[in-house]
Amino acid sequence: MSESRLEIAVDPAVPDFLFKDVSAKLPYADERIVGAEIAAGGALVTVTLKVAPTDVADAEGVAGRVRTIVRKMAKGAFRPDLKVVVDQRDRAVPCADDPMAALLARREVVREGAGFFALGPLMSRLIDYLEAEILRLAADFGAEPYRFPALISPAYMEKVKYFSNFPHSLSFVAHLREDLDILDAFMQSGHAVDGEVDAPEDAYARAKALLSPTVCHHLYLMLADSDLPADGIVATAVGHCFRYESINMVSLQRVWNFTMREIIFVGTPEQVQERLEALRAATVEMLDVLGMAYCLENANDPFFIGSYRDQAAYQAAFDLKFEVRAPLPFKGDGIAIGSFNYHKDFFGRSLDIRAANGSKAHTGCLGFGFERWAYAFLCQFGLDPASWPAGPRGYFEAHPPRRERPTFTSAPSF
Repeated sequence: MSESRLEIAVDPAVPDFLFKDVSAKLPYADERIVGAEIAAGGALVTVTLKVAPTDVADAEGVAGRVRTIVRKMAKGAFRPDLKVVVDQRDRAVPCADDPMAALLARREVVREGAGFFALGPLMSRLIDYLEAEILRLAADFGAEPYRFPALISPAYMEKVKYFSNFPHSLSFVAHLREDLDILDAFMQSGHAVDGEVDAPEDAYARAKALLSPTVCHHLYLMLADSDLPADGIVATAVGHCFRYESINMVSLQRVWNFTMREIIFVGTPEQVQERLEALRAATVEMLDVLGMAYCLENANDPFFIGSYRDQAAYQAAFDLKFEVRAPLPFKGDGIAIGSFNYHKDFFGRSLDIRAANGSKAHTGCLGFGFERWAYAFLCQFGLDPASWPAGPRGYFEAHPPRRERPTFTSAPSF
């Protein structure tokens, strides 16, 4: 069976300001969807399925789920009041090409699977430089270092409502059951088909852990049921983060597995808000010295359809999230490379974290995703460090390659 396209009339129509968010959610209507488009005006959605529906009822089932997503996200939606705090998007940058093809050809980037990539020396050194800049900011705020696992507790994730707000992005850790027959059968016949493990569903044990979607959650878990010191907590940590995004995982613009360093504040409302504001100003200075084109604007998290409208409206009303967005000149659009997040007392209430004054603690953080940040930088400045701005250029001059790299003749295949 071959691909097929379904044209689906939707009511209400998708407002233009929701096109991107709704398009990102449409693949979750059916696992066969490999593409989704919203026509101008928002009243017609076209989805492409890798396998054609088996009959009219099957096609109607897909259409019904698409309409449900649109209805839950678009009904009663209102255009958010976009607040651009800093706008350097017009800053001149020398490049206008997508570097991805060259990165793949040089094996500076190797796609190991859908949404996860290995990075070579060029990108690794660039990320080292970028992380050093964030560590400098962390030191200025007296941040204490922490180290967290890549796994996180399901009980914790349920407690902080991640299951209900972001079910589509969760990544579950599985292992084979402690059963000799199952283990022996897998040892004899286990194999991969189209990049997926081929094994009976009942061979897997129930998930005892999830892959962590962010860094700061681990600190909040550590602080549960505790009284904070008078000056609160200032922490920094780097970690692997995992957010599944279906067919939206394209290039380095959107990945399943990424690395992120955060600077995290926990304390009274005054402590957290004052530190976030000071950190925002310091981050703007750092970005201006780096020389990238960017803007800082309010945003919302990618909540799932059931909670999207209310949660996004809440974040917008209280200015709880601001993103650092970097233009990608080759596509006339940008991506978020970092964000400032203020959670008010949500984690303090959920986990009984108590500020020194006895109130429930407030929390906030800054996080930068290094793969996206490095990719956006290369989109703006190209692959030759000699043509980069002074900061990263000087870092590369001080940390030159130690030896020549192999010569590759073709892309890796598995």
